[in-house]
Amino acid sequence: MKESKRASRRSLGSDLAKVAAHVIQAEEYEELPELTEDMLARGTVNKGGRPRAANPKKLISIRLAQDVIERWRASGPGWQTRMAEQLTRSAPK
Repeated sequence: MKESKRASRRSLGSDLAKVAAHVIQAEEYEELPELTEDMLARGTVNKGGRPRAANPKKLISIRLAQDVIERWRASGPGWQTRMAEQLTRSAPK
């Protein structure tokens, strides 16, 4: 089995407890600019994530001999991708 990786914790360089405890005062709202229609019109929505693939992969289930799986796994990380590439090259056209 694969050993789970520990997530690295990056420091934000700020005191998050202090920020979370801060209560916004009325005068702080005066510092904010007025939101205009022009500002809203320039706004964009970033949905994030990966772009859609031109040829998306499809999940299937296939049964293979145990020794075949072990040989591919022994070839190291990325074995499933290499297996898919080999199948693509050998598939009838």
